[in-house]
Amino acid sequence: MKRSKKIYFLLCILAVTSIATYAVKQLEEHKEKIKNREEIILEIPIDSVNALSWQYESENLAFHKDEEWIYDEDESFPVDEEKINELLALFEELKASFIIEEARDYGQYGLDDPICTINLSTDEKSYEILLGDYSIMDSQRYISIGDGNVYLVKDDPMDYFAVVLSDLIDNDEIPTFNDNVTKIQFKGVEDYHIIYEEDSANTYSDNDVYFAQRNGKSLPLDTHRVNSYLRKITHLDLTDYVTYKASEEELRKYGLDEPELMVTVAYTTENEEGKEISDTFVLNISRDPEEKKAAEKISKKDNDNSEEEKITAYVRVGNSKIIYKISSDDYRDLMAASYDSFRHLEVFHGDFESIQQLDVSLEGTNYTITSEKKGDKRTYYYKEEELELVDFQRALENLKADSFTNQRPTQKKEISLKLYLDNENYPEVHIDLYRYDGTYCLAVVDGEPISLIKRSNVVDLIETVHAIVLN
Repeated sequence: MKRSKKIYFLLCILAVTSIATYAVKQLEEHKEKIKNREEIILEIPIDSVNALSWQYESENLAFHKDEEWIYDEDESFPVDEEKINELLALFEELKASFIIEEARDYGQYGLDDPICTINLSTDEKSYEILLGDYSIMDSQRYISIGDGNVYLVKDDPMDYFAVVLSDLIDNDEIPTFNDNVTKIQFKGVEDYHIIYEEDSANTYSDNDVYFAQRNGKSLPLDTHRVNSYLRKITHLDLTDYVTYKASEEELRKYGLDEPELMVTVAYTTENEEGKEISDTFVLNISRDPEEKKAAEKISKKDNDNSEEEKITAYVRVGNSKIIYKISSDDYRDLMAASYDSFRHLEVFHGDFESIQQLDVSLEGTNYTITSEKKGDKRTYYYKEEELELVDFQRALENLKADSFTNQRPTQKKEISLKLYLDNENYPEVHIDLYRYDGTYCLAVVDGEPISLIKRSNVVDLIETVHAIVLN
């Protein structure tokens, strides 16, 4: 009896050992099907795809191609063809770096409940691509393409497909304006235009190329300030759209049936053959109509903090069907398009080296500073004594507008300068500085009131003159 029990016991051990050996063998066989090698698993030419859809979180987006890409739910949606092609480019040559052949448990790779399901079709075949977990250890994504295998791919499809519909809209493009602008037209709250003109006879500064056309005059503008405004247009963020099929009702709703300001920029560009052609860009700008009405009811006294006021504003490019919401700061920047917004702040904005003689009238006495020019260098003299005019030049350049005005002087003249320039078009510039109040002086240039400037800067100028004539 004992002997038979012992035999049964040994048989049980043998059976368990056999089963374990078989299991280990099966496991080893399964492990042998896990391969660490790079392999192209999908090759789908972009032009062959005629349908694309995917599900990701709450997004369920579908597109089909009929010469151009169309959004299934709304054919009026302007699809960005380039962005769709960027999505499809992933599958032109999708490579796996790790292959699990005949995978048994999709759950351990997150593929039983995929984070994203991508479907695409060609005339010959349809594909379903499941995106599973992200392997932090390998920095790769598990995917399935329906062939029974699981793959790890370095180029994570979620980097492409974690998008919403607004990411796929064909937004209006804004050109880059360099030295190719020929005209800027303002209509609405501002009504004038700016022309581009090199070597103009209407300025004494070689840097002036933009001129405001006002009341029959061509007035020089600060090139930097004009270019800064153009850059603000170029870098305007046109991504936050409120509608992509604007109706007449919606134009009224957003105040764009009659824009507050319409900016038209005429510029030149090159076509594919390299030939220069003319083009225009139009931007319509408006504030929310109801908000604007409410703001207009507020008195100026109560609106001293208007710079911090939150503004709801919109823009539209030309006759585009897309209306975009813009920030309060962008609205203020775009609406700052008055003549004063582009004028030179400096009372004298020319090259100091162009001054060949300087007459100063100060406290009833006249002084003359002369110069000699040899090559590119100009040397200044007072009563035959050579001068170093660094302080005077700095003081003159610091005479900048704190605000512009057309008020006539009513108080004492502080100092008068007559600049004789090495310029055929502008041989002389007259600058008179009058006392205005304890803080400001009034600058009058060539007989016309120009601006209020800080009195402290005028005092600095007077002191530099005293340092020259009293030594």
